[in-house]
Amino acid sequence: MTTLFVEQLTVIDCAYLDVARGLVGESWIVDVELEGALDEQSMVLDFGEVKRRLKRAVDTHADHRLLVPGRAPEAQWIEDGDAAHLLFRSDIGAIEHRSPGAAVLRIDTDEITPEAVATDLLPRLRAVLPSSVGGVRLGLRSERIDGAYYHYVHGLKKHDGACQRIAHGHRSRIEIRVDGRRDTALEHGVASRWLDIYLGTRADIVAHGSGRVRFAYTSREGHYQLAMPETHVDLLDDDSTVECIAGHLARGLAPQHPGREIQVRAYEGVMKGAVATARA
Repeated sequence: MTTLFVEQLTVIDCAYLDVARGLVGESWIVDVELEGALDEQSMVLDFGEVKRRLKRAVDTHADHRLLVPGRAPEAQWIEDGDAAHLLFRSDIGAIEHRSPGAAVLRIDTDEITPEAVATDLLPRLRAVLPSSVGGVRLGLRSERIDGAYYHYVHGLKKHDGACQRIAHGHRSRIEIRVDGRRDTALEHGVASRWLDIYLGTRADIVAHGSGRVRFAYTSREGHYQLAMPETHVDLLDDDSTVECIAGHLARGLAPQHPGREIQVRAYEGVMKGAVATARA
């Protein structure tokens, strides 16, 4: 038997519910190993087929979805026709989420972890592999980031694809330069302020009071709502695309450094993002 491996097959950009942290944005790099006999091409499986079959299975099942621990007593599911409607009581406060069913993945676990997600994914991967592949190993890991990073959740109502879902997220690094020089103190300041944050658009607020913010919109997939403690929400005047996030940060930091150019390099998950500059 021979083992074939593919590192960073894909990245799962998702959000999950956690008792201690509340609503968490995450980016997990997916690595896979396949064990089997060599076929008529002297391969376990052609790399093109690995990417076509397995990447599609992973992305369809877990990417850009809200992952919910199905056995957690803090998760209360509410009957709402074809919609997914749940109330989650976390240590930061209650989180209410309503969406089309496709935006939520309920996993048979008490707690969402990389191992629990990998276990949930394995049957989906085996189902798309030829019988000659006898073993599948799947690993989910976080990107190694030496500097500052933050976890954020958002939704893009104008997006035609899965980004329209109101609660998906990313684990993202941040780089800030003042007149071309890296400022790690500013980077860590942003990261600490945006630790486990929901980045919402002001125009999507339908209720705000008693320490809570409720967002709602209707997009191509259907109707979405999310209610969060305001302590874990920050608001943008624009959409929460990474381009707008970079601009929002640059404009917010510029007045603190009059006459100097602020450049923000904001990542959206792993190895992608946007750059914005501002000067007060």
